[in-house]
Amino acid sequence: MRNQSDQSDQSDTPHPSTMPYDLLRFPDPNSLARAAAERWLAKAAAAAEQGSAFSVALLGGRTAGRLFAAVTASPDAARLLLGRVHFFWGDERCVPPDHPESNFGLAQRALFQPLGVAPEQIHRLRGEQSPHLAAQAGEAEVRRFLPANADSQPVFDLILLGMGEDGHVASLFPDAPAEVAASQAVYLPVVGPKPPFQRITLGYGPLAAAREVWVLASGPGKEAPLRESLQPQGRTPLARVLRSRTATVVLTDIATAERTAA
Repeated sequence: MRNQSDQSDQSDTPHPSTMPYDLLRFPDPNSLARAAAERWLAKAAAAAEQGSAFSVALLGGRTAGRLFAAVTASPDAARLLLGRVHFFWGDERCVPPDHPESNFGLAQRALFQPLGVAPEQIHRLRGEQSPHLAAQAGEAEVRRFLPANADSQPVFDLILLGMGEDGHVASLFPDAPAEVAASQAVYLPVVGPKPPFQRITLGYGPLAAAREVWVLASGPGKEAPLRESLQPQGRTPLARVLRSRTATVVLTDIATAERTAA
């Protein structure tokens, strides 16, 4: 297994164990954000060279804020993201778009407005609607733009995920009802443990189907859930995602991650 303490090695070689992930280590949250921004812009550049559209599902929270700041600091960001990149979300809180807890609102302030991203490239989840209606509308929007795989799941080019103190990703929480894990819906309404309680989240199906998933695991208090998530028998939502895929990139500044995967 290969670890990383700086941004020099950007290979996506899968982890050679039964958990097929690539673990990239960084010394602090800002260097992690810069590396993720560089990787993302490189993917956008490759798609632009091929004349292809590029779909990304964004994360929320403090990690997202650092990532967006690192992206907008790049002199190439506007050129690479304004063309054929389409923005979706991994999850959203059921609040209006101008609410402080809105994941769309964060991206709007920190990414879209600074770069001048066109509204037609932004496919937000409508948190101001009822959760079921918002989930249905979000799924319809995704299916309108993205191809589907053999299991009828839409295929995102890239999904960006954070990780919570309980090992949750998007708004897939450890104690969710069994039907959440079994659901084949693209987006589904869920109830979170902290306010705002009502959420809309990508299901496990789209996370398994995406061409690439990057997990940005950053912040204090997350050593134990990350350690469990990287184990073949881990019981966290992140562990479930890792087991469902042939390759996932985990970028982290959590020191214990290196000992975990060694």
